[in-house]
Amino acid sequence: MFGRRKKYKLGIALGGGGARGFAHLGVLQALAEKGIKPDIISGVSAGAIAGAFIASGYTPLEAFETLKQYNFTGISGLTIPKTGILSSSKMKSSLLKKLSTKNLEDLEIPLVICVSNMLDGKPEYMTEGPLADIVQASASIPVLFSPVKMNGQLYSDGGIFDNVPVKVLNAQCKRVIGVSISPIQKIEEMTNLIQVSARMFQLAVNPRKSEIESKCHLFIEPTDLSNYDIMDTKHAKEIYDIGYSYTKNLTIKL
Repeated sequence: MFGRRKKYKLGIALGGGGARGFAHLGVLQALAEKGIKPDIISGVSAGAIAGAFIASGYTPLEAFETLKQYNFTGISGLTIPKTGILSSSKMKSSLLKKLSTKNLEDLEIPLVICVSNMLDGKPEYMTEGPLADIVQASASIPVLFSPVKMNGQLYSDGGIFDNVPVKVLNAQCKRVIGVSISPIQKIEEMTNLIQVSARMFQLAVNPRKSEIESKCHLFIEPTDLSNYDIMDTKHAKEIYDIGYSYTKNLTIKL
């Protein structure tokens, strides 16, 4: 997919983390105010959603104002639990309405989206194809959301294999920033299957953090995000502000 020559100065990898994805936009806003903007973006799950908006020309603040309108029920619907508890088809519809670019390869900023091929059991890093379908697939947490069918394959959340897709940028970029929004929070109880499914996924994708951090020139993980559930869309502004304040206070030398 990529050649050996490093052709980008800076790549930013945006990790998965459900509703905590609003923090990505705060991080990107603070970076922009420091004069730091990506030449290429990689994203998975919530990071794929944020990345799609930024790569299509939205500023981080414009993307936040657009995305904060949606709550969990606004992008999902109950389905007969054959391959997932919920359907993410509403997410695709919302993306089609808000993103003028239809194909991944036509975005203003190059974007690589990580998805999990559930039939082959491998990650795939997509750089072309229908943008809304690919983002929907990347954000479809297994069991919680049904997989997305594309080209005869079934795809789910890329975070299963790579929850902060840094490695895909290393060969192409002189500098790489990784943004993780998945610090583990302590919880008191779980009262339904949706919470159990989300918690299982969060615990499964977290152990590789030190390996991911070692591949970054700068690794950003706002620790206060651990106070927010990954399915909680009611605190969008607070989550955005955490990402913004944390990054704004960093001394960054790249």
